[in-house]
Amino acid sequence: MAAKILQWAVRSWFAVFFAGQLIFASYIILLYWWSAALGRLERWNAATPHLYVKGAPLHNSVFALHIGIAALISLLGPLQLLPAIRRYAPRFHRVSGRFYIFFAFAIGIDGILLAWRKGAVGGTTDHFIISINAVIILVCAYYTIRYAIKRQLAIHNRWAVHLVLAMSGVWLFRVFLMLWLVINQGPVGFDPDTFTGPFLTTLAIAVYIFPQVIVWWYFQAKEAGTAWPKWMFSIALLCITLGMLVGVFAATMGMWLPRMKW
Repeated sequence: MAAKILQWAVRSWFAVFFAGQLIFASYIILLYWWSAALGRLERWNAATPHLYVKGAPLHNSVFALHIGIAALISLLGPLQLLPAIRRYAPRFHRVSGRFYIFFAFAIGIDGILLAWRKGAVGGTTDHFIISINAVIILVCAYYTIRYAIKRQLAIHNRWAVHLVLAMSGVWLFRVFLMLWLVINQGPVGFDPDTFTGPFLTTLAIAVYIFPQVIVWWYFQAKEAGTAWPKWMFSIALLCITLGMLVGVFAATMGMWLPRMKW
């Protein structure tokens, strides 16, 4: 019974995670790429001012590439974790996995370089937090590809889960920020005008480190010989899933859906 509840809890979490990622990817594609296809690049500034700069094709092209990769990562990440994909479409899993690993290394290295370059936005704390995420991504990507090459697939699968959660930090930040706003019925612990404050710093660290702890806990509970660890983890994961569900719904209705226009 404990093993079945654990499996059900994990599947419930994954369903919310995958659905949220699909909505986020759709938001990116419709707001940015579809707008570009229609020649309405000024819509890029609907979410954040100054993303589209008139008369700056290089700047706009770099940003288009950036958001294109973001959408691809949001779609490919959850697909890497689906056993059905690995079982019935192994070639797709391998090819898409190579792309995912490449983007992981690129994002990790780029994150460190951008954080510590001269004139980078933010303070030392911001740079340190970004570097933490980048290092976690690089470490997870290294071990994911290492154990895939060595054909130690059980260990490879573990690191793949770690990697997907590490690469989802930006998405998790948005989801749990919206959950916080729903709980408090408004901004608490940060200034919404400057978007700075102790809560945002804490949240940024939490969404990069805490998911890695959860993944480790999951495999420990899964392999435990007794029922109690499975029950404990299942209850904790169901609480997290409920919070994610509220956060995804709030983000969808408050941020993503209003800007998803054909």
